[in-house]
Amino acid sequence: MTKEVCAVTEIHAEVVGRVQRQLPDLSKVAGFLKALADETRLKITYALTLEPALCVCDVAEIIESSVATASHHLRYLKEHGLAKSHREGKMIYYSLADEHVFQIVTIAYEHSKEVDEDGCNKGETTI
Repeated sequence: MTKEVCAVTEIHAEVVGRVQRQLPDLSKVAGFLKALADETRLKITYALTLEPALCVCDVAEIIESSVATASHHLRYLKEHGLAKSHREGKMIYYSLADEHVFQIVTIAYEHSKEVDEDGCNKGETTI
């Protein structure tokens, strides 16, 4: 396998400048993705793509944890804009914050099925 590094160092100043001028502040995006980087929280968000709303007790059962642990993860997801909650009587139900979260989670899952252990799309060859 060849190293995926340039053989020479050459900075393309015009391209670099153009990209740097267009880069927005991505700190909120990083926080959003960090919230999804935890496997338990990702499992919860994926569960919420399958069922539009789940109570805390159901989430605890799905992730095989205590209600306190599930509640902690759900609160974290809510604080980072991935989930929202509403009360029905004595029960608290969580759902995905919006369609964007649904799309990101489902697209990420579909992409993961297409990528092999080397990070290549299945069927592609590396140089």
